[in-house]
Amino acid sequence: MKLIHATAVALGLCIAAGAAAQTKWDMPTAYPATNFHTENIMQFVADVDKATGGKVKITVHANASLFKANEIKRAVQTEQAQIGEILISAYSNEDPVFGADSIPFLATSYTDASKLWKASRKALQDRFAKQGMRVLYAVPWPPQGIYSNKPIASIADMKGLKMRTYNPATSRIAELAGAQPVTIQAAELAQAMATGAVNANITSGATGYDSKAWEQVKYFYDAQAWLPKNIVFVNEKAFAALDKASQDAVLKVATEAESRGWKVSEEKTKWYLEQLTKNGMTVAPPSPALAGDLKKIGDTMTADWIKQAGPDGQAIVDAYKKM
Repeated sequence: MKLIHATAVALGLCIAAGAAAQTKWDMPTAYPATNFHTENIMQFVADVDKATGGKVKITVHANASLFKANEIKRAVQTEQAQIGEILISAYSNEDPVFGADSIPFLATSYTDASKLWKASRKALQDRFAKQGMRVLYAVPWPPQGIYSNKPIASIADMKGLKMRTYNPATSRIAELAGAQPVTIQAAELAQAMATGAVNANITSGATGYDSKAWEQVKYFYDAQAWLPKNIVFVNEKAFAALDKASQDAVLKVATEAESRGWKVSEEKTKWYLEQLTKNGMTVAPPSPALAGDLKKIGDTMTADWIKQAGPDGQAIVDAYKKM
C-alpha cells in the first residue's frame, strides 16, 4: 500500500509540475477569424505549441472580441494580455515613426514595402522595447485603394464624402481631399456603411471583402497608395518568463510567420479584387487626374511626416531610398 501511495504521490507531483510548466497566453486581434492575418496567426499559434512541446499555449481572441482595436497595444503593455496584433500606423499619433508604412506613395509594391520594413524595423523595435514589449513579426495588408458610392474622376469628386478612416494618415488624406473623416474600426465597418455613417473609405481589397463592401458601395479605385502592416508583439516580461528553448522556438516560428504572411498577402491581393468584381463592383485604376491629385497629397504628407518624425524619420526614408 505504501508503495502504491508513494507512486501515486510521485505521479501527482509530476502532473502538477507539468501543469506548472505550461504557459498560457491570451492574444487579442482586431480582425475576423477568416481574415488572412488571423489565419496566419492561428498557424503561428499552432507552430508555437508544437515547437515548444506544448509548453506555450496561446488563445486567439479574434474580431476585437477581447479588446477593441485601439485598446490592444495598451492591454499587452499592461499585462492584461501577453501577446497581441495591431495595425501599427493606427498609433502614429503616439509616435510618428509608427506611421512610416502609411506615407502615401512612398512604398507602393510588396518589394518596396519589404525594403521600408527593413529600414524602419529597428526604430520600431527600440520604441516597443522602451515600453516593455518585443516585436515578433509584421505582415502587410494588400495595397490601399479608394471605395466610393459614386464615381471619382478627381479629388474634387471626394469633397463632402463621409470617409472612413483608420489612422492619422487616412484622416489627413480625407481632410486634404475635402472629405469628412470618420474613424471606424474594421470590426464595425460593415455596420457603419450599412447605416450610412460612411460612404467612402481608403483600405485594402481584403477589408473590402471582409466587410462585403459591394453591399453598400459600387466603386473601388486601385490606387496602390501604400501597404500598411500589422505587427505581432509580446509583453517582454511574459517572454522573459519562458525558458531559453521556448524563447528561441517562439522567435523562430515568428520569422516563419512573417515570411508566410508576406507571401499570402501578395498572393491574395489579386483574388480579393476579383471577388469585388464578381460581386458587382467596378474595380479600376485611378484616372490620370485622380492619380496626379493623389501624388500631390502624397508629396505633402511625406514632407509633413519627415518634419514630425525628425531625424529618425529622415534616417528611415534615406535608408529606404538607398536600398
